[in-house]
Amino acid sequence: MTNAPTNQAYEPPKIWKWNQESGGRWASINRPIAGPTHDKELPVGKHPFQLYSLATPNGQKVTILFEELLALGKTDAEYDAWFIDIGEGDQFSSGFVDINPNSKIPALLDRSTDSPTRVFESGSILMYLAEKFGHFIPQDPAKRAECFNWLFWQMGSAPYLGGGFGHFYSYAPVKIEYCIDRFAMEVKRQLDVLDRHLAENTYMAGDDYSIADIAIWPWYGELVRGGLYNAAEFLDVSSYKNVTRWANAIAERPAVQRGSRVNKTWGDEAKQLRERHDAADLGAT
Repeated sequence: MTNAPTNQAYEPPKIWKWNQESGGRWASINRPIAGPTHDKELPVGKHPFQLYSLATPNGQKVTILFEELLALGKTDAEYDAWFIDIGEGDQFSSGFVDINPNSKIPALLDRSTDSPTRVFESGSILMYLAEKFGHFIPQDPAKRAECFNWLFWQMGSAPYLGGGFGHFYSYAPVKIEYCIDRFAMEVKRQLDVLDRHLAENTYMAGDDYSIADIAIWPWYGELVRGGLYNAAEFLDVSSYKNVTRWANAIAERPAVQRGSRVNKTWGDEAKQLRERHDAADLGAT
């Protein structure tokens, strides 16, 4: 591991200034201000739902839920999934910012309402769709609360896994031992939280698969399956037996397999699909 020099302590300036050269591999996708950088309308397809996204874990949550709803015969859940190239700054276009002022994928436009409804933040989109179609949120009040407990746990915890551990372990221009150790410790604590819970529960909200599982699986499920950051050995994920059992069971669901491919342009070519505009695009009918 290459560490930053320990004899050169960083002294923060009185007023921080943005250094565009210090951001590492993904510097172009971050900036300290909001708002659009250019005018561009988003494309609109034929279906009630227009999704603008990318197959990151947060993007996969939404496409997996759409595919699960369609698998239940909910034809009103048909959607167009448009590819947003964050490396090229698509998320900073005026059309995208109109839907999500935070300029992060995924962003959804529901055109089935009297006037189009914008929905942003992946957890909000999951709740919106699950409530709209009446599936994947338990009806029992206690189980419903448990579902939301874990949904919001994921929303609060994933920044440690993605923006913290993932950034410093995989993407930062310099491997900094302190940062990697700090976030590895937190990720392992989170995995232990999940492992203890799943020792007594089939799914996150009990016996029934829900949006809590859909939210958590692309992050922590893929982590223990070796598909995130190539960090499975480093984090000793095989020791989390219950998380691994849960992750593998969800990975076997056909809708999860389909949804994980949508808006994906890297990795195994057989598991890529840049855009989805019809069930046939995924080999479904």
